[in-house]
Amino acid sequence: MKHFYKNPIYLFAYLAFSTILTAHLSNAQNTSNHGNKFEQLGPELPTGNLYRGMDGAPGPAYWQQQCNYDIDCELDVENMRLNGSELITYYNNSPNTLQYLWLQLDENQHASHNTNQSFDPSTINGAMSENDLRGLEAWRELDKYGINIEEVKGDNQQLLKYSINNTMMRVELPQPLKTGEIFSFRVKWHYYIPDRVALMEFLPTFANYPRGGYEYFPDDGNYLFTISQWYPRLCAYTDYEGWQNNQFTGQAEFALTFGNFVVKMTVPDDHIVGSTGECLNYSTVLTPTQMERFERATTSKEILEIVTLKEAKKTEKSKKSKGKKTWIFKADNVRDFAWTSSRKFIWDAIPHITEEGKRVMCMSYYGKEAYPIYRPFSTKAVAKTLEVYSKYTIPYPYPVAISVEAANGMEYPMICFNPGRAEDDGTYTEMEKNNAISTIIHEIGHNYFPMIINSDERQWSWMDEGLNSFVQFLTESEFDNNFDVWFGPTTSVTGYMSQPKETLEPIMTNGENLVDFFNNAYTKPAAGLNILRETVMGRELFDFAFKEYCRRWAFKSPTPADFFRTMEDASGVDLDWFWRGWFYSIDATDISLDSIKWYKVDLETDPEKQDYVYKHKTEKPFDDISRRRNREGGMKFSVEQDTALQDFYTDYKPWETEDSIMQFTTHLYEETFSKEEKQEKFGDKNYYQLHFSNKGGLVMPVIIEWTFEDGTTELQRIPVEIWRKNENQFTKVFVKDKVVKGIVIDPYKETADIDESNNNWPVKELPSRFQVFKKHKQGDNPNPMQKAKKKKVIRP
Repeated sequence: MKHFYKNPIYLFAYLAFSTILTAHLSNAQNTSNHGNKFEQLGPELPTGNLYRGMDGAPGPAYWQQQCNYDIDCELDVENMRLNGSELITYYNNSPNTLQYLWLQLDENQHASHNTNQSFDPSTINGAMSENDLRGLEAWRELDKYGINIEEVKGDNQQLLKYSINNTMMRVELPQPLKTGEIFSFRVKWHYYIPDRVALMEFLPTFANYPRGGYEYFPDDGNYLFTISQWYPRLCAYTDYEGWQNNQFTGQAEFALTFGNFVVKMTVPDDHIVGSTGECLNYSTVLTPTQMERFERATTSKEILEIVTLKEAKKTEKSKKSKGKKTWIFKADNVRDFAWTSSRKFIWDAIPHITEEGKRVMCMSYYGKEAYPIYRPFSTKAVAKTLEVYSKYTIPYPYPVAISVEAANGMEYPMICFNPGRAEDDGTYTEMEKNNAISTIIHEIGHNYFPMIINSDERQWSWMDEGLNSFVQFLTESEFDNNFDVWFGPTTSVTGYMSQPKETLEPIMTNGENLVDFFNNAYTKPAAGLNILRETVMGRELFDFAFKEYCRRWAFKSPTPADFFRTMEDASGVDLDWFWRGWFYSIDATDISLDSIKWYKVDLETDPEKQDYVYKHKTEKPFDDISRRRNREGGMKFSVEQDTALQDFYTDYKPWETEDSIMQFTTHLYEETFSKEEKQEKFGDKNYYQLHFSNKGGLVMPVIIEWTFEDGTTELQRIPVEIWRKNENQFTKVFVKDKVVKGIVIDPYKETADIDESNNNWPVKELPSRFQVFKKHKQGDNPNPMQKAKKKKVIRP
């Protein structure tokens, strides 16, 4: 024991390596740097049960409600009023007995008495337009809007009690509805159709804008009707929430129940109707010529016009019809129903054949104003959307997919409303064309999210908007490789994520509470999924897992936990760190390359010529021995009891001894390499020690592009697990056979790094040198700390 302390070689070995080891352990395990970024999400996610498994799949006892509708309605163009009656049949498949049913009255969003007309803040600016001032008291101009319930009756004509709370109506059941039972009842109603374009001029927020309504065309005196969120419909009742009866205020959208629809719409007899579902009576509402064209279109290789531009112009000019026609549509296994009606429509179609061999009619309805863009691009975009979405999700299951030009963007099963009008002279910009195509792809894509994969939009807006925007990005890229995409690239979200923390919100924020709805519901989730696919998981693993999620939850109602768990279960990749950082936090990616050190092996064997990279310097190991010696009680170190050791510690200064490093290294290693051997084995090796820090808080894989002096490059990927033991910083050595002239971090902008200024570093011109040896001496442990412990040199 005393011999160890008196031998300066051993002592210096201990001091040097203990310092190195302490620094290493501090870097790797310091608990102050070890946060929760890699901890499992367990507490944040609901516990699995018989309804929803821990693997993210529907459980063996999964259930969901069903609601069927038989609706008759009439479009009263003269009074701008929609009159309707419906028979609702509700199936209680839940294990619970229900005392009442909740229905949604979405048209009450526009009612003057609705609370959403007054709960948004407002301000006076230095300059205000007339419409700005109208918006301050918009409720004054909304007095006629909102749905009017005329009666609610049981199937036996017995009146049922009901109560209306803004956009929700509770219907009291005459007797409890038990598990497995069915209840049918009738609702009669009407409402005045909003002038959608006129209201948008002064309503204060986007959330207040009507999604459905009519648009008036003063040049020809005609109307285009988009009828959506129009009938009293059941709220969702689920295992994870019970009744989803949160009010509809216009921002977060819908939670609905699958069912079968038969809808009869009575409209002016010169109108063309497009709708959710298949028309059951084309033969009676179309002319013989139109019917023949439609039948040809079902097998055509080209897009065919069923109603031509010439015919649509003629019809909109005449406006002489006083008669009515009733169109009948049937739709099975859909969660909602919408339709459109106008005498202005051109109508074209082409079939899309799914991988299962089923025919889907892709169709577009549009006025002459949109003909220059919609005729060449709309139905083509519809068909391409079904092709690409089916590849990444499931085959499209419905018989039709429709795009309607209505100067807005909104989605429903099998039908959506989009922009895309040209100038009066028929010209349009590239931006206008791309905007139309992007919106069509996005809204048609909503057939998958949430119309088929039926998430709760009222609670988690990102589950439909974000997932849909991601697949939209894939579709746009396949539609046109140079397409100016909306969502997906990480560059689309870096501007938002670099904002001050107090302006940011987690993706998991309830949709109604989001301030920046667009970035949190659309852009950031889409970019995150792109990072998973391209950088974290790889396309093969991601695509399989994403497709499995869609397969598992098609025509069911998933939650975020089901999505997160399925993506991990089907890929074998632990992604809790990603969900925690990207979805639950407001951290950003900002990985900084702080320093670079370049090393090469010292080829010299003469100690006089060696250039050592490591110059050890430290303070005296015990600078207050007297204090330690005079402690009261307790065990004492050997150095406190041995005068010789005390003198040695006080006087000996190995860091000031010229040969200390050489004695230390030759004691531990056998010098068996000749200069020639070093040159052969290590002469071309370059060792680059890089130090990184995490300035944004979000952990991500580290992607390094090395540029060598010969002009070649190499891309190297460091897995995200490099941050596990220290979320703030790490140092890593890279061995290269060529001299590096430049280093760039995340060169292809894969990780949404918000600050590229710290992503590169100049490489210094000359390397530092370090010694290399063949092996440690026989029996010697290269870690003196471990040797000391083995020999019990130091005892507490």
